[in-house]
Amino acid sequence: MQRETVLFSGRVQGVGFRYTVESLARNHAVTGYVRNLADGRVELVMEGPDQEREQLVRAVREKMQDYIHNVDRHTSAATGEFKDFSVRH
Repeated sequence: MQRETVLFSGRVQGVGFRYTVESLARNHAVTGYVRNLADGRVELVMEGPDQEREQLVRAVREKMQDYIHNVDRHTSAATGEFKDFSVRH
């Protein structure tokens, strides 16, 4: 299990992006959070099996493709700090 930080850029704030990610995350075995960043990007931080993380990012890209211009991904060691998946403000 790994931790992955995914940064989505484009027109990703003010379009229901975080709540879409939260809804999609319920269908995958991941924990973590999604939040808006001050620079206009949306940050997704999640922990879970490789396949589950990959499927969630793919689902977000498919559902929100009209709003996403770029996706940056970084993987690190899981911390186990999350109990569920949530939207952070």
